[in-house]
Amino acid sequence: MAQKKVSLSPELIEQILIKLGFSKPPAIDLPGLSGLYKAWCSKVPFDNIRKRIHLAANSAHPLPGHDDTEFFQGWLDYGVGGTCWAGNAALHALLDSLGFSCCLATATMEIGSNQQPDHGTVAVQFDTNQFLVDASMLHNQPLQLIPGKTSSINHPAWGLKCSPHEEKWLIHWRPLHMLDGCDCRIGNFSISRDSFRQLNEESRKRSPFNDSLYIRLNSEEIVMGISDGTAFNFLASSEIIKTTLTHEKRLKLLIEQFGISEEIAFRVPPDRNT
Repeated sequence: MAQKKVSLSPELIEQILIKLGFSKPPAIDLPGLSGLYKAWCSKVPFDNIRKRIHLAANSAHPLPGHDDTEFFQGWLDYGVGGTCWAGNAALHALLDSLGFSCCLATATMEIGSNQQPDHGTVAVQFDTNQFLVDASMLHNQPLQLIPGKTSSINHPAWGLKCSPHEEKWLIHWRPLHMLDGCDCRIGNFSISRDSFRQLNEESRKRSPFNDSLYIRLNSEEIVMGISDGTAFNFLASSEIIKTTLTHEKRLKLLIEQFGISEEIAFRVPPDRNT
């Protein structure tokens, strides 16, 4: 799992940990990872806010999140996160800088005929035990990847199930826009950060997150989100609440519920499919 070391500045790490709710760095063990990942899932959204703004401006610059420091500065300043490549690269950078043994991995969402890697994720190693901590699926607890065996996170809102698949794993989870669930096939566990950035750039050509606002975050026992002009709440009771949003209601949710700054919330372009 050895990869090139990443190093965020000590000053930036301190700011990140404070905003995540830590007065000191977490212990480099499973309880420390669990606490850090749970905080991430409730404070760093999976969203395409800056990507939508970037694409609408037809900017030729690298997509937001290309640089880890820039990703975290955006979160600290505006409350925004990123899509899978940016968010998971940033999570990996934080874990690596703190001293966890971790790696980037590629995966494929089993949708239609697409078989190319279209998702990035993060795995952490403790001795012979490997755990997935995904900045997009936001499953709230590290998911153990056990060779040849199933594992799961059992929660009605953010739960998922992992099954062995061709010596790796297939994860069944529930995106906001696919309420019946989606299978994610984990692939290469030795992807370089440069390759991760390249795949991020390639997503400007084709991605389900290029045309309309998407944001997801955990809150208490709820998954809350916005997708294709609809607000979603996945409740601990297993109930799903959907609400069609006007532009005004969308802004209100982004600012008051998701903690996105007014400055950037007002810059999010209208969905292309509306």
